[in-house]
Amino acid sequence: MVSGSGICARRVVVDARHHMLGRLASIVAKELLNGQKVVIVRCEEICLSGGLVRQKMKYLRFLRKRMNTKPSHGPIHFRAPAKILWRTIRGVLRLQAGHKYCLLGHLSKEVGWGYYDTVKELEEKRKTKSLVMYERKKQLAKLRIKAEKVVEEKLATQLDILAPLTY
Repeated sequence: MVSGSGICARRVVVDARHHMLGRLASIVAKELLNGQKVVIVRCEEICLSGGLVRQKMKYLRFLRKRMNTKPSHGPIHFRAPAKILWRTIRGVLRLQAGHKYCLLGHLSKEVGWGYYDTVKELEEKRKTKSLVMYERKKQLAKLRIKAEKVVEEKLATQLDILAPLTY
């Protein structure tokens, strides 16, 4: 996002996992107003304050709202989590301690989004790949530290000569 010096990154990637819908939407909206490009990933894991049953009832009430004369002109009801967030960018939900919450992906699944299981499966694949890569990265870091120690032992005499020359 915008740094203290006022310099913007070209594009900001936001992981939406476990963020409250309205709070995230208000922060993203502010960044967009400032001219920042924002990409939001894992929208299906955004939290909503209140339980799943409550949110489902609320969303079903919203789905019933339509224009009488020509419904295609009326409000468009998105079911995909990314589109729900996109539509909610202007809104702000309250965050109060002690209230239930549900995931936006679960709500979307309940009201007709057909890709919940697919996204969950792909997310599991991504996590396993990520774990393998992380283990590999840790091994490489250990090898690098070991190699640095070996080189330091080999170059100990030369480093002693160079030590007084550095400041």
